[in-house]
Amino acid sequence: MQMKKIKEIAKKNGITPGNMSRTELIRAIQRAEGNSDCFATMHVNNCNQVNCLWLVDCKAEVIAKADVPVVSSCI
Repeated sequence: MQMKKIKEIAKKNGITPGNMSRTELIRAIQRAEGNSDCFATMHVNNCNQVNCLWLVDCKAEVIAKADVPVVSSCI
């Protein structure tokens, strides 16, 4: 998801994006929505949140950070 759209979602949730990184901003949105702030963590390996707005980006971030394949029940 593009940063512009992420910032729009953040503002709707009462979050001022400021200089937050993409990951920090998404995690702040997750917390504001009452969800676990697990974006781009290794929790993706056990993720069961198939309707998560961030799922595709999350997996891509984890794969990009790790030089190993991600095995997940959500893939």
